[in-house]
Amino acid sequence: MKVRIKFRKQGNMKFIGHLDIMRYFQKVMRRADVDIRYSEGFSPHQIMSFAAPLGVGLTSNGEYMDIEVLSTDDSKTMVRRMNETMVEGMEVVSYRQLDDSSKNAMSIVAAADYTLTFRPGKEPEDLDGFFQKLEAFYHQDQILITKPTKKGERQVDLKPLIYQMYRAGNSVFMQVSTGSSNNIKPELVMEAFYHSLGEEYPPFAMQIQREEVYADLGDENERKLMPLEALGEDIE
Repeated sequence: MKVRIKFRKQGNMKFIGHLDIMRYFQKVMRRADVDIRYSEGFSPHQIMSFAAPLGVGLTSNGEYMDIEVLSTDDSKTMVRRMNETMVEGMEVVSYRQLDDSSKNAMSIVAAADYTLTFRPGKEPEDLDGFFQKLEAFYHQDQILITKPTKKGERQVDLKPLIYQMYRAGNSVFMQVSTGSSNNIKPELVMEAFYHSLGEEYPPFAMQIQREEVYADLGDENERKLMPLEALGEDIE
């Protein structure tokens, strides 16, 4: 049986990198007595994959991992059992069964939501003016940046890859393309914005939080974004 787990990563756990999070969840599976499937061969390992690695220093309300299990209790019980083993800052939100034909989360990630909030004392003096400039920046026809490549440099237009960007209170909400083909980090968008103002992007001025990760169920003519969680069903 395939299972998709959604979890939060908050507090000091934001400083723990992706590989250590993988090792952490391997221990969680054992401590919570999850009947996870192991690979075959000389070095069996738990069948587990993550949707989209989160950068160090970022918090999240919407991280995903897929596992395979041989047997399971209901979703509510499994969430409780895993959370009983969790350290502060980590919390399992949902545990949902996937169809046997479902692709793993990593292969279908298409977009992600982020909230960027100024740290105390790092806000611009004119916050309203900042957001007015950000809105004008987003509504440009093109947002060109120069990216280094193996063969030199090339220009990339970020505009088609930024699906939404607007003020949310005193924070910036951003929905961007995510995945193996067009993976846009919110920091890159903010760097482009500050560059358009002739300023240097202050990398530690904002706390970035990922809110949700999506698959795209649409076609080449229209996006139809669906939270990865919604592709599974609770086990009763």
